[in-house]
Parts: sequence; structure tokens; C-alpha cells
Amino acid sequence: MDLESKLAGRPVFVTGADGFVGSHLTEKLVEYGAEIHVLVRATSSGELNNIRQFSEDVTVHRGDLRDKHSVKEALSVMTKYSDSLIFHLGAQAHVGESWDRPYETIDTNVTGTLNLLQSIVDLDLDIAKFDTAGTSEEYGNVNEEMVEKHDFEDEGGVLLSERSPVNPTSVYATSKLAADFLTMNFNDAYGLPTVTTRMFNNYGPRQNPRYITGTIITQALERDIVELGNLTPKRDMCYVTDGVRGHLHVALEGNPGEQYVYGYGENISMRDWTNLILDVGAEENYWEQPEIVQDEDRYRPGDSDVEELLVGHEKLTELTGWQPQVDWREGVRRTIDWYANNKQAWYGRVDWR
Repeated sequence: MDLESKLAGRPVFVTGADGFVGSHLTEKLVEYGAEIHVLVRATSSGELNNIRQFSEDVTVHRGDLRDKHSVKEALSVMTKYSDSLIFHLGAQAHVGESWDRPYETIDTNVTGTLNLLQSIVDLDLDIAKFDTAGTSEEYGNVNEEMVEKHDFEDEGGVLLSERSPVNPTSVYATSKLAADFLTMNFNDAYGLPTVTTRMFNNYGPRQNPRYITGTIITQALERDIVELGNLTPKRDMCYVTDGVRGHLHVALEGNPGEQYVYGYGENISMRDWTNLILDVGAEENYWEQPEIVQDEDRYRPGDSDVEELLVGHEKLTELTGWQPQVDWREGVRRTIDWYANNKQAWYGRVDWR
């Protein structure tokens, strides 16, 4: 698909544009020449951390997803456009923090999504697609009562697709599932051209250092040990630019009212992922091999951890031709390079000091 020809001059609205995936999406939209409006959280400083370099290429609207008035005010600029795209990436997106801040997580992810959707209806916007970013965490673990409804690999691992049952095991996952359902409710009730996407474990430059990839890298850069939680779960790790391409393909070619899931298409245990990162960093002379230490205080509460996640992205691939392009070693190398050269962007945000 020729993304540039479909996005040049296209009116686009992005929530969460200064976040991890949102900033990479915004960067790509700037590259393709879209007419970009972004919603970023209003703060006393008004600082943009990740998209400051694009400030002349985007129109910034400040507000809070939890505040219906500011959401509607920001979206009102889209009344002058037709055939616009809306990407909803704004969220409280950390699983661990959803247990520490459950009310904020629900308010941001559920009420925030409702505020957006209802504002689109209230303003009678002419949109081509509304894409809500979901998460692979919504699948959780296989419920024994639903095992017959799952697909499995030849090796026995569960293979997750749009047809797979959901079983969220965290406040975050439950909030994102609710956002998914709200998005589809507005398709059913009002005919809004909505889609939902479930990305599988994005990683890359600019990611919050409290996520697994960032905490491994930042600890390895700064000290001789890397303290982590449970290393047995398996995750399908997808480099962020591939995740962004997935969003763009779904928004441009996806069918309204449907869901699309995508990721790398392979999974890896967190122990092996840690070893891969440490090996690549050592090869690139960023560090000597640090010691890996498991800390039970870093485990998820109770039985809430998800054992394995692996995506089957055939639906999106067959419809649009999307495929992941960045392999793990290259993605890890790029990610380490960013953390190593942008210490000021993450040093005050780590959870290991």
C-alpha cells in the first residue's frame, strides 16, 4: 500500500500524540504530509517531550481525555474537514501502574474513550475511520472453559487472533477491553466507522523506561545488575514502527465495525528477551554483561500475570499486505542506541533507583 499517497494532505487527529506509540505515529504522519491535529494532556509546563521537533508541522490542542469539555473543544476543529482519520492512542498504558492507580486508569481509558466517541456524535464529524488502540493484554490467560474456542500452534502454544476469547487479568486490560466495546457500540448505534486494533507488545525508542525493555536497558547502562520480576511469561515483541504501520493500514483499509490484531508473529520468554538485549548491548560495547536478579516485589499481584501471548495476524496481512519489517536484534539495537544517547529523556522516570 502506498501510504504517502493516501495520507498527503489528509486531516488527522491523534490522541496521546506525545506518548510512545503516538509520537512515532505523529512522526510518520508528518513525513507523509498529513494535516495533523494532536491532543496532548494539559500540564503547567506545557512541555512536549517527544514531538517538540514536529511543532511546526502539527497543531497542538491541550486537554484531558477525562474532561468532556476539553475533548469536545479540541475535536471541534475537525468540523471544517471531511473524510478525516482519528487515532485514539491516549491512555494510562502501564499494567503495573493500573494496580497502583486503578481509578485513574478506568477514568482515562474508559471515560476518556467515551468522551471522544460522544463528542464525535455531538459535533456530527465527517470521519473516515476512528481507530481505538487496544492491547494484547485483553486476552489474558486461557480459561479452561473456553479452551475449545482457542487456536493452538503445532507446538501447543495458544495462537491469538480476532476470534480468540478475551479474559483480562488486570485493571489495565479490563479498561482497554471496555474501550474496545464502547468503540464498537458507537459503530452499532450511530454508524461511526470505528475499528479496534490490538497491538502485541510494542517496544522501541521513546518508550517509558518502566516497561520491560526500557528497564532492562536503562539498568544495564547504569549499573552492574538488572533487577526484574517474573521472567517466565512469553510475549510477542513488535518494534514500534511496525506497530505504527499497522495502525495506518487498519485506518486506511480496515472495515468499519471490525477488529484487527497484529504483532511480530513469534514470542519469546522474558528471560530470553533479557538475554537478547544484554547480548546485543555487550556486542555494541554499551556495557559488560550485568547480573540478572529476580525481585518478587516486581511481580504482578497474585495470579494476574499473563503466561503467553502470540499473535496470528493473517486477517490484517491478507487484507492490506502488512507484515513486520524489523527483526528483534535490529529493533533491540535501535532501542539501546536511543536510550544510550537520550539519558535526559528517561533518567528521572525509572523505577529501579
